[in-house]
Amino acid sequence: MNIFVINSGSSSIKYQLIKMPEAELICSGLIDRIGLTNSSITHKTFKNNIETVYKEILEIDDHGAGLEEVARLLTNEEFGVIKNPDEIKVVGHRVVHGGESFSATTIITPAVKEQIKKLFPLAPLHNPPNYLGIEVAEKIFFNAKQVAVFDTAFHQTMPELAFRYAIPKEFYSEYGIRAYGFHGTSHKYVSEKAAEYLQNKNAKIITIHLGNGCSMAAVDAGKCIDTTMGIGPINGLIMGTRSGDIDQSVIFHLVNQLGYDVEQVNNILNKKSGMFGLTGFSDMRDIRAEIKKGNKDAALAYEMYAYRIRKYIGAYAAAMNGLDAIVFTAGVGENDELTRKLSSSNLEWLGISLDEEKNSSKINGIREINTDTSKVKILIVPTNEELEIAHQCFDLLK
Repeated sequence: MNIFVINSGSSSIKYQLIKMPEAELICSGLIDRIGLTNSSITHKTFKNNIETVYKEILEIDDHGAGLEEVARLLTNEEFGVIKNPDEIKVVGHRVVHGGESFSATTIITPAVKEQIKKLFPLAPLHNPPNYLGIEVAEKIFFNAKQVAVFDTAFHQTMPELAFRYAIPKEFYSEYGIRAYGFHGTSHKYVSEKAAEYLQNKNAKIITIHLGNGCSMAAVDAGKCIDTTMGIGPINGLIMGTRSGDIDQSVIFHLVNQLGYDVEQVNNILNKKSGMFGLTGFSDMRDIRAEIKKGNKDAALAYEMYAYRIRKYIGAYAAAMNGLDAIVFTAGVGENDELTRKLSSSNLEWLGISLDEEKNSSKINGIREINTDTSKVKILIVPTNEELEIAHQCFDLLK
């Protein structure tokens, strides 16, 4: 079964074609800067363990034009991997917000599409492009089954005491205002891989997804019982440009005392805060370079970033009444040894002890970076959201 996985962002499309159940990656790609000047396509094919890369700069006005280009590349005589779009039997779509309506992978129907549209207000930056990706894919891959995999679904096992906010009850009962959590596809994938590695399906695991967006989850025996993000993706950890946890009074102060309007505050907390607000840089590589130059703001930002992670490690160990492993994943979690070092420090009381030599090694795949005497495993588990989406689609339709 050829499953084509689409991850539509506001100005980008990531995709992979995966042959299931072998989990064989046939091709992958990224279309960037959709609707902007100098849009780019990077298309990779994999055959006989040989990777071929094709890159092109061109004008791509919208997601429809972008997916048309993808279809052209998939069927190209020189580096195509299929003869026509009909060879794709399933299209799996990442949809960020499923609300309480969707707790599992779902075949897309007109009713499902309408419900995704109703959830636009809960994820205004994410669900609209996700929905557009579905609309366009239905036209290009019209014989394929369209399947939605929701980022919020994994977190639907959270107990009410964890997902409810202490605000008047009607805001939840009438408007669905509660914590939903995000990055669920990644948290599910890496927690399952960690449990397999530990040979313990009942393991208590804290997964730490660190990219430009960051979140953590407490996973007990395969079920999420708490996560750092809430109704939207701004809460919890300090991120590339998002503030993470903040005293709500700051918002009122910005509006009532400093004269900012609500949209300006929303823009500040989502796009101008986090590591960018603290340092002027959102990329951890740039911030590490600033630390080497003696930039005190950069050094403080790294300490704050790690301190927030450590606080949640302690909280989630308490929530699960125990801890078997912490897992670092995603771009920063997998590649930034300084983040892992600072985030694992001063946690000996929890049985967490980092081996700095292992932490600095560049071995691929799942690996331990804890000392031999550490009671809690510290793991690096590379995430693969597209593969997880393909697995969920295959399990639904097999």
